[in-house]
Amino acid sequence: MWHFQTIHHDLWDHDPPAPPGLIDIVQNGRTIPALGVTTKSGYLYILNRETGRPVFGVNERPVPKSDVPGEFASATQPIPVKPPPLARVAYQPADLVTADDTTPEHARACAELVEKIGGVHNAGPFTPWRYRAEGAAPAVTLGFPGGLGGANWGGTAFDPASRLLLVATQDVGALGSIEKAKAGSPLPYEKTTPGRATFDVRIGDTNLPCQKPPWGRLSAINTSTGDFAWQVPLGITEQLPPEKQNTGRPVLAGPIITASGLVFIASTDDNRFRALDLKTGREMWVAKLPRRGNADPITYQGKDGKQYVAVVATDTLMVYRIQ
Repeated sequence: MWHFQTIHHDLWDHDPPAPPGLIDIVQNGRTIPALGVTTKSGYLYILNRETGRPVFGVNERPVPKSDVPGEFASATQPIPVKPPPLARVAYQPADLVTADDTTPEHARACAELVEKIGGVHNAGPFTPWRYRAEGAAPAVTLGFPGGLGGANWGGTAFDPASRLLLVATQDVGALGSIEKAKAGSPLPYEKTTPGRATFDVRIGDTNLPCQKPPWGRLSAINTSTGDFAWQVPLGITEQLPPEKQNTGRPVLAGPIITASGLVFIASTDDNRFRALDLKTGREMWVAKLPRRGNADPITYQGKDGKQYVAVVATDTLMVYRIQ
C-alpha cells in the first residue's frame, strides 16, 4: 500500500527497533488514523497509517559526507519537523562532562579518554565514521545516538484519553573509525574502535557517559500538535552526590499506560520499577528490582478483582498489586 524510509543508506545500525504504535490524532475536530515509529537515530516519525504521509512534515536535510574511499553516504536524511529529536543527535566540545555536572573523578577520566584517543569528531546528526589511513593520526568519530539508540525495543505507549505518546530513550555515544581491513578480509575496510566502543568510562561498578546529563529520558508527545508535553530524566546514578543523582540512565525497554493515568516503566539500568503521573511525568512510586527490567511491563486484573502490574527483571518475574 505504501512505504516510508526512516534512514537512507544506514551506516550506523539505526533501524526502527520496535513495531510502530497505532494512534488516532485529533486536530480541529478531525481524526487522523496514524502511527508512531521510533528509530535508534533518535527521531520519532508520526505518519498517516493509511497513506504513509508524515502528519507534521519531514524534511530531507543535508548531512555530513563520508570520507571513506569509494563510499557514498546519502547526501540527505529525513528529519521530522515535529517532534524534536527524542535523544541527543549531536556533540560539541562544550558538551564534555565537568566536575560541576558530576564529580571531579568522572570529569577527569572523561577528559583523559578524549585526550588518549586523539579527540573526537562529530558534525551533527548522521555523522559518518571517519576514515583513518594507514599510519595516519587517530580520526575517531563520536556518534550520537550510539548503536543502541535513541529508542530501542521498548517502542511507544499511547493514551487515547490524553492523546499523549510516550517513548523512553538513552544517550550513550559510540566511538569508531573506518580503517583498511586485514589481509584476507572479504571487504576492503572495517570499522574499528579506539579500545572502547562507547563514550563512557567505568567508575567503580558503573559506566558513566562522558557528555553532560541527562543520559536517559522519558518523553511525552502531544500528538495533536507534535510538541513535547513533558520530558524528564529517567533513572538515577547512585554513585554521584545526592543532589546530582537525577542524571537519567541508559534504557532499552519501554513504558505502559493505565486508564487511571499511571505510567509504569522498569527499563533503566539502576534496577528501578517506577510509576509516574501521565500528566506531568512526576514520579509517584518506585521499587528496587533484583535486576534490570529488560521488558515492557504488563497490567491485568486478577481473580480477586484487583489490578496488577508485572515486569520481568532480567530473569525474575516481579508482580505488584495496584491499591
